[in-house]
Amino acid sequence: MIGNLLQPELKELIRERDFGRLRETLEDFAPVDIAEILTDMEAADKAVLLRVLHKRQAAEVFEYLSMEDQESLLRALGSEEVAKILNELAPDDRTALLEELPAPATQKLLQLLRPEERKVAVGLLGYPKDSVGRRMTPRYVSIQQGWTVAQVLEHLRRVGRDQDTLNQLYVVDDRGCLVARVRLRVLVVAELNTPVVELLEQPVTALNVTDDQETAIEAFQKYDLTVLPVVDSHGCLVGVVTVDDILDVAEREATEDMQRLGGMEALDAPYLSIGLGRMIRKRAGWLALLFLGEMLTATAMGYFEGEIEKAVVLSLFIPLIISSGGNSGSQATSLIIRAMAVKDVSLADWWRVLWRELVAGVALGSVLAGIALIRILAWPTRAKLYGEHYFLIAITVALSLVGVVLFGSIMGAMLPFILRRLSFDPAVSSAPLVATLVDVTGLVIYFSVAYGILRGVLL
Repeated sequence: MIGNLLQPELKELIRERDFGRLRETLEDFAPVDIAEILTDMEAADKAVLLRVLHKRQAAEVFEYLSMEDQESLLRALGSEEVAKILNELAPDDRTALLEELPAPATQKLLQLLRPEERKVAVGLLGYPKDSVGRRMTPRYVSIQQGWTVAQVLEHLRRVGRDQDTLNQLYVVDDRGCLVARVRLRVLVVAELNTPVVELLEQPVTALNVTDDQETAIEAFQKYDLTVLPVVDSHGCLVGVVTVDDILDVAEREATEDMQRLGGMEALDAPYLSIGLGRMIRKRAGWLALLFLGEMLTATAMGYFEGEIEKAVVLSLFIPLIISSGGNSGSQATSLIIRAMAVKDVSLADWWRVLWRELVAGVALGSVLAGIALIRILAWPTRAKLYGEHYFLIAITVALSLVGVVLFGSIMGAMLPFILRRLSFDPAVSSAPLVATLVDVTGLVIYFSVAYGILRGVLL
């Protein structure tokens, strides 16, 4: 809304080269609002707007832009402007940008950093990809356990201006190892001569610098904190991770899971910015796999070709049977994958899930079976449409639905457990994959039931 209202005015100021008024217009807006304004503007206009902002404000605005907007701006800006922005960026946001760029571009940008900032950037990029070390910032405030409150407050006045967070202060020993934490509000209301050691809060939850980023997501969810300390293998404090950075990681993980659930390889870029060829390759593999799976369905139908010829009426219900099994399997796998993601269920709960899906599968299948019975038996032209043995047909369809829905529910629920046990991502058990697996089995169940009921009558 803000962007739509201001864009015409800002574009006019850019055309008139009135940079003084342009800066005055923008300086009262929050960085996130300015980033919103820039999103729908041309790259050249974005570059002009960033140039007129103060370097600290420009860096803050840059942090709120999407990755593709950041990359386009780096290409549009000159080396001097890029250097100003990169040197002012928070270390964790700068790392997130640099790790997405091609290696030559990253090396070029690293050379634009001040020596101390280059050392920080290279250090963070040296941690494993997708580790907590890539998402932490080394800008934090640590205090000594032997200090008093007065010494701490004096220390904060000297070094706290440029720190990312001050609501949690971390207490270290003489070797820099994490000992405890203390809240800033506790320090502020305490007497100045109070020893810090009397205000410590323990135990302190910390992440290891090599932990997977998903571990950080779980920790923030579990402890409901806005910042967590990061330690090395010796327990020494090396940085902090803030919840806003972890929320970005959680959003990306959720997006990848949703894409896998749709039956495709997760995209590594936004939909409109990923290359068309690369997107096709990521989708083609799964489509080919699912197509090969569906060919088994055709094979199964060929196996029962004789039964179909003898009782053509059975073919009327094939789409109904296999789609019901696929739908129940898709429901079950979606529920279990999400339950695993939010830690509602673990591997040890497989037998409880199996029991619940056994009961649910029978119940859901019975509901559909009841609908099918009513549909067939109450149809006015049932004898003409389904033949004189329409009652046996109705029983066949009803029992098949119970069996297929039961199998689909069990298959959809157990496949994520099997994949997790084999150390694969459960999201790989996508709804289309489960539906494909259930299709073949559904045909076998359907014609097996039909053969048992209709043998000697139609078959």
